[in-house]
Amino acid sequence: MARVCDITGKKTQTGNNVSHANNKTKRCFYPNLQKKRFYIAEEDRFVTLKVSTSAIRTISKNGILPTMRKAVAKGHLHKSFLKPAQEA
Repeated sequence: MARVCDITGKKTQTGNNVSHANNKTKRCFYPNLQKKRFYIAEEDRFVTLKVSTSAIRTISKNGILPTMRKAVAKGHLHKSFLKPAQEA
């Protein structure tokens, strides 16, 4: 399971731990990902996404459906999440 946000595309970054003696060792910076279930009122269904906390704020501001459409357009989210809307 990759540590990638479904909405923003945020993923693990690498960097260094730096000690007091200025020794450097590789480390990872992980995004703050949460598995969250969102309700899509227009389609009367729930969708579960792995999103960063900043993406949760974006969804709260703009709404789940417009945010998901933008994520699909950018390639962060697979278009199968929007399929029921296209069939209806």
